[in-house]
Amino acid sequence: MIAAYIFLVGLIIGSFLNVCIHRLPREESVVSPRSRCPQCSHLIAAYDNIPLLSYLILGGRCRYCKTPVSPRYFIVELITGLLFFFSYYMNGISVAFAKMSVLSALLLVLVMIDWQERILPDKITFPGMAFGAMFSLMTPVGDGASAWLFRISGIYELPSSIASFSDGLLGALVGAGLLFGIGEIYFRLRGVEGMGFGDVKMMAMVGFFLGPRLTLLTIFFASIVGSIIGMGIILLLVSKPSYYKRMRRHFPGIASLRFYCVLFGHKQRRYPIPFGCFLGIAALVAAVWGMPLLNWYLGFFR
Repeated sequence: MIAAYIFLVGLIIGSFLNVCIHRLPREESVVSPRSRCPQCSHLIAAYDNIPLLSYLILGGRCRYCKTPVSPRYFIVELITGLLFFFSYYMNGISVAFAKMSVLSALLLVLVMIDWQERILPDKITFPGMAFGAMFSLMTPVGDGASAWLFRISGIYELPSSIASFSDGLLGALVGAGLLFGIGEIYFRLRGVEGMGFGDVKMMAMVGFFLGPRLTLLTIFFASIVGSIIGMGIILLLVSKPSYYKRMRRHFPGIASLRFYCVLFGHKQRRYPIPFGCFLGIAALVAAVWGMPLLNWYLGFFR
């Protein structure tokens, strides 16, 4: 019964996340005015705003002008409900459940906005850092990586909350510092920006939640998936140059990560890849399966 209630709460929060995804890139308030159809501007009634059901009943269209509604609304609501349910299944009603749920919601908003607009809003990443720092004081980050720094300083015992916060802070510094360093090196070698600063702030947020080890694992996962998908896009665009113009029409914003290749008479082209999307998905994977994977891997060296 509680699990069903948690799932319903997740659906409702998912509906609010859709508002954030639509309005934050446009610098609009997420509180008011009420939601309306972007085509006919008709206010959406409460009975047409029921998570999942309204989309299915209306066939994914506006009740008044029949304009198709993006399936993103349905997908975000469903994913949020499932993430909240999974978090409850793993942790029960606890601070760890609240931490995982908040992280899931933050990452989902960032992933969807980066996919659509190629930006990672400060209005999400900065509060996310604050939430991560707060949760690190309330529940262990589960990393313990900062303990050796204190041992070097001659400090062998610390309150658990301070030790956990130190792990979160170290994770934020590692995540943000590593991406900033990669971007800076790329800029000095190529003379162009290769890593958006939004990604740096996003990884500072993730670091506070996950600690340094899982933050490094997040970047590792994201780099592998991003490289595979990025190379696939490049090969597609090389074989069919007409897709390049279509991509530019659909994704005009500045990319979080750019792949470059020399084509057609040594002409350099840029292919935008939303690296924040891969970071967000990788962070969720690391949060759930990261420590078991690390323990399994390190077991080969024991």
